[in-house]
Amino acid sequence: MPPAHSTVTALIVAAGSGSRMGGDLPKQFRLLAGKSVLAHAVDVLVAHPRIDAVRVVIGDGQQGIARTALGERDVGDLILGGAERSDSVRAGLAALGDGIVLVHDAARPFCPPDVIDRLLDALPRGDGAVPALGVADTLAKGVGTIDAMVDRGGLIRIQTPQAFHAEDLRYALGEVRGRATDESSVMVAAGLKVIIVEGDAMLDKLTNAADWARAEQRIGATMVSRTGSGFDVHAFSGSGPIMLGGVEVAHDRGLSGHSDADVALHAITDALLGAAALGDIGDHFPPSDPQWKGAASDQFLVQAAALIRKRGGTIDHVDCTIICEAPKVGPHRLAMRTRIAAILAIPIDRVSVKATTSERLGFTGRGEGIAAQATATIRMPA
Repeated sequence: MPPAHSTVTALIVAAGSGSRMGGDLPKQFRLLAGKSVLAHAVDVLVAHPRIDAVRVVIGDGQQGIARTALGERDVGDLILGGAERSDSVRAGLAALGDGIVLVHDAARPFCPPDVIDRLLDALPRGDGAVPALGVADTLAKGVGTIDAMVDRGGLIRIQTPQAFHAEDLRYALGEVRGRATDESSVMVAAGLKVIIVEGDAMLDKLTNAADWARAEQRIGATMVSRTGSGFDVHAFSGSGPIMLGGVEVAHDRGLSGHSDADVALHAITDALLGAAALGDIGDHFPPSDPQWKGAASDQFLVQAAALIRKRGGTIDHVDCTIICEAPKVGPHRLAMRTRIAAILAIPIDRVSVKATTSERLGFTGRGEGIAAQATATIRMPA
């Protein structure tokens, strides 16, 4: 048995296709309250003081979406898994040394810290430890009609993370071939001792749309809604076209600015930063900095969204009103909404773009420039 000071590594298995959830994106990479399910799973394990490192196993071809889902989180090199779960776990173990490994499903984004403590405290008494909950529902066999009732006495639901001595799990995987739904079944089949500890309903796996809705509600109960506003203006100067709402719009005059002068994206960026109490666009992208000269304003919006998500926030809605006599915004409104939604990685129905004139009054009414005002609604951890 390894010594008490053995290195503890959490190995998150994220190689599945997540097909039962529907959609093209596997569920572990989908956004849940502003960040990916995988990122939620990583964050709770990284934060635990008894875990030394977190590694992630992904499927072939998932490298790009996995890196996007993880952002700047330190999980070392991504590990390429195999066709079956056991293949992915073998690949993960091959990338690790000896010590203790916590094998966890990426589709279980909420892991209470005390479950990890119970697993690590129990492991010295056996070759593995798993969290489990009793079965409360009446059980039966049958398709269409009940064929027979099943005695639920002694039955349990096994969850993850599951704790093992890495060398024992390698041995079990070498001894037992064939498909396995989890590592505890492999360990038991190999004749090894697996300790049961109390699990937690928070560890239930995200499998279908109803599970997803419950997860959203669970996170939502811990979030506080915030609103921010933004305003920007740029004067006409030189020749067109102009950038407006992330879209190139034909116009006989251009807009003056240190960046590409996209007045709509600037206003939305300020609204987001304001909602998160993170200053304003000038704090993060000062016009005195030459690196922003002529820069595309979508960079500003991407960074504002990233700052919010890094703090555990989610973007619920943005609304922008563009104020000008010309050019006409109506023909480009859908393209602007589509582009803004893509930049922020939110559905298009959470983006509103409107336009108005100032009835020929003021600098916009005289055709001297364009103004935009924006409101953003976000949720942040309480």
